[in-house]
Amino acid sequence: MSLMGSLYIGSSGLQTSQNALNTTAHNLSNIDTVGYTRQQVQLSDRRYVTLSVDPKAVNNKQTGLGVVYSRVKQIRDSFLDKTYRKESGRSMFYQVSTEVMEEVESQLGEMNGEAFQTTITDFWTSIQELAKDPASSVTQGLLVQRASEFVERAGAVYEGLCSYQDNLNIQIRKQVEKINDYGDKLLYLNDKIRAIEAGGIEHANDLRDARNQILDELSQMASITYAEDMYGSVSVQIEGVDFVKDGTCYEIGLYTDPNTGFYTPFWPINANYRVLADGTKEYNIDGAEVFNLNREISTDLNTDIGGLKAMLHARGDHRADYSDIEKDYDGVSQSVVMNIQAEFDQLIHNVVTKVNEILAKAAGVQDGDITLADGSTLNGVKFAFDDPDGYMHRPDGSPIQMFGKVATEGYRKVSGTVTYTETYTDDDGNTQTRQTTKTGDFWVYNEENLEETESLYSIKNLQIDQELMQRPAMLGFRLPDGSEDKATAEALKAAFTEESYTLNPNVKKKTTFVDYYTDLVSQVSNSGYAFRSIYQNQESTVEAVHSAREQVIGVSSDEELSNMIKFQNAYNASSRYINVISEMLEHIITTLGH
Repeated sequence: MSLMGSLYIGSSGLQTSQNALNTTAHNLSNIDTVGYTRQQVQLSDRRYVTLSVDPKAVNNKQTGLGVVYSRVKQIRDSFLDKTYRKESGRSMFYQVSTEVMEEVESQLGEMNGEAFQTTITDFWTSIQELAKDPASSVTQGLLVQRASEFVERAGAVYEGLCSYQDNLNIQIRKQVEKINDYGDKLLYLNDKIRAIEAGGIEHANDLRDARNQILDELSQMASITYAEDMYGSVSVQIEGVDFVKDGTCYEIGLYTDPNTGFYTPFWPINANYRVLADGTKEYNIDGAEVFNLNREISTDLNTDIGGLKAMLHARGDHRADYSDIEKDYDGVSQSVVMNIQAEFDQLIHNVVTKVNEILAKAAGVQDGDITLADGSTLNGVKFAFDDPDGYMHRPDGSPIQMFGKVATEGYRKVSGTVTYTETYTDDDGNTQTRQTTKTGDFWVYNEENLEETESLYSIKNLQIDQELMQRPAMLGFRLPDGSEDKATAEALKAAFTEESYTLNPNVKKKTTFVDYYTDLVSQVSNSGYAFRSIYQNQESTVEAVHSAREQVIGVSSDEELSNMIKFQNAYNASSRYINVISEMLEHIITTLGH
C-alpha cells in the first residue's frame, strides 16, 4: 500500500476516536437525565484491498483501509423494560388505592377536628339522660339538639366522601387527557425516528429515549403492551386494544354520566353513536369501555395494573347509599368510596328508622288494611288515626317523626275504612285481641322504595322535623293519664344497645349502633393496612427491577472516564501515526527526490 494511502488509516482513526469521545462526553453530560440510556460506540473494519490472490496460500494478500465508526447503540434489556413497566403499573395501582384509603380514613376519623364517633356518643348520651327524666323539657331539648347534630355531621362526612369522588373524577379526566397527549407524542417520535434512521446510518437514540420514557409513564397509568416494527415505529395497546398503530392514535374518549357527571373512558372507534341535530355525536359506550371494572382484582389475572384503573375502581360509578347494600352489594363492594358511602349511610338509616319506629309505636301506629273512598285498598300498611290531640302526634294529627325526608313526606293523609287488630282488656283483666273496623281519616306511612331515591331515609334525603326543632316539648313523653312514658324512653335506650346490625352481607358479626361505626373505621384501617403492605412490597419489587435495569442502561462515570482515556489514547496514536507517515513522505520527497 502506498504511503499516501496509509494516510486514510490514520485519518479514520482520528475521526472514529473523535466521534467516540463525543459519545462519551454525551453520556457524561446526561448522567443525571431521567430516561437517558447509556450509548455505546461500535467500531468495525473498513473494507480491505486485495493485492494478490494465491491459491496456494492460506490467505490472500490484503491491506486494510482503517477503522469505521459503524454505529452508536443503546444498551437496553427488553426483558427488564417489560418487567419494570408491568411492575411499576401494578405499584401505581396499589399506591393510588393506598392514598384513597388514607383519604377515606381522614374523612371518617376527623371532621373539623371532631371525630364523628363523638357525635354518635353524644346522641347516645342524650337518650340515656332522657331515660332518667323523660318528661323534662331539658332532656327532650337535648335529645332533639343531638339528633340535629347527628344529621348535620353525618351529612358533612357523606358530603366529604362525595367531594372526594368528584376530586377523583377530575383526576381521571386529566389522566385520560395525558394518555391521549402521550399518544400524539408517540406518533411524532415515530415519524422523526423513521426519518432519521431511514438511511441506515444514523440512530435517533435521544428520540428513542424520549419514546421509552413515555412508555414508562404510560405503563403506570394503564396496562400496556407494545412492539417495534422493522422501520423503528412502536405500536401500543392499552388493555388489549390498539392505541397507537400504523401512524394513527386511537384516542380515548370520555363519556359523561348525565346524573353524576362521572367520566367513563371508552374507545370511540368501538362505540356506536348517532349524530344529533347540532352535529354532535351521542355515543352508546356499552362494550366499548377501556376498563372492565367487573373483573376480579387479582395479581394472577394481571387486573391490578395502572393508576387510572385504581381511580375508577375507587370512585365507583354513582353516589352510593344503603339501598345498594340491599340491592346489589357486589356492585359497590370493589369501590372503596362507594362501599364506605353505602355502609355509613346504612348506619344512619338504621339509627333514623329505629328511632322513628319507636316514636311511631308510642303514637299508636299499627298495621291494617284500608279501603279508600274510591274502592281501592291498601293492604298491610302502617297507619295511625288522625288525632291532633293524640300522644306523640303533631298539631296536624300526624304521628311525630324525629327524622323526616326532604323530598317526600313520612306520612300521607287518607280517608276510608280501616280493618286492624285491636288489643283490649276484658272484664277479667286479661289482654285480648279482636278485628276492628273504623271509618274516618288516617295517616298512612309512606314505605321506602329502594328504586326511588326520594322515598329513602338516607343521608342525602334526611332532615330533622322543623316543627320539632322549634318545639322539642312536642314529644311530651307523658301518657294520656299524665304518667311519664318511661317505656318509650327505655325502648330508645335499648335500641342503642341491641346487637342487630352488620356492616354488609359478607360480615356475620352483629353489632350495636355505637360499635357499628367503630367496626366501620376498623374495616377502613385494616383495608388501608392491607393496601399499604401490598404497595410497600410492590415498591421493593419495582426498586429491585429498576436497579437491575439501571445497571444496564445507566451511565457509570467510572466506566465513561475509562472510555475517555482509551479513546483519547487512540486519538493520540492515530495522530502520531499520521505524523510518522508525513515525516516519511517529507523525507522521501526532500532527500531521495534529488
